[in-house]
This record gives sequence, structure tokens and C-alpha cells, in this order.
Amino acid sequence: MNNMNQMMKQVKKMQEQMLKAQEELGGKVIEGTSGGGVVTVEVSGHKKVLSITIKPEAVDPDDVEMLQDLVLTAVNDALSKADELANDDMGKFTGGMKIPGLF
Repeated sequence: MNNMNQMMKQVKKMQEQMLKAQEELGGKVIEGTSGGGVVTVEVSGHKKVLSITIKPEAVDPDDVEMLQDLVLTAVNDALSKADELANDDMGKFTGGMKIPGLF
């Protein structure tokens, strides 16, 4: 019985650490870029787009598709980096297992 109580305390401590790590993850800002930095996107660790910066030289009224591609590439770059960060930060709790709905 004592062993079970100790295990439950460890589980509770791990849950608290995971919640804290998830909160900290949301406060982190990850940057994605494209076009050599002409488009920059910042996302939170919770994958919310915080800002998009487009330098004037990226704006060509005759080639809107290129700008759309640059924005899309920068967003995907930032989200990919946010996923990597989440996997790194939370992976220490899950031993590298991907648990659906956890992050």
C-alpha cells in the first residue's frame, strides 16, 4: 500500500510538472522566415500566430502569388519549429511517446 501511495505522489508531481511545462511553452515565441528574411512570422509555443512582418521589397503588385507563397512558407516554418519545441519540452515527460491530445 505504501508503494502505491508513493507512486501516486510521483504521478501527481509529474502531472504538475507537465502542466507547468505546457504553460511555459505557451509563453515562448518561435520565429519562422522565408525569402531570406523578407517575411517573418512569430508564433507562440501553443501555435498561435502572433505577428507577420513583410518587408517592402517582398511586395510586388504584379506577383501577389509570390508573396502568398512566402507568407505560407514562413507560417509553416514557424509552426514546424513550434512542434519541434513542444516535442523537445514535453518529450522528457512522455519518453518520446506521442500521446494524442497532450500537445
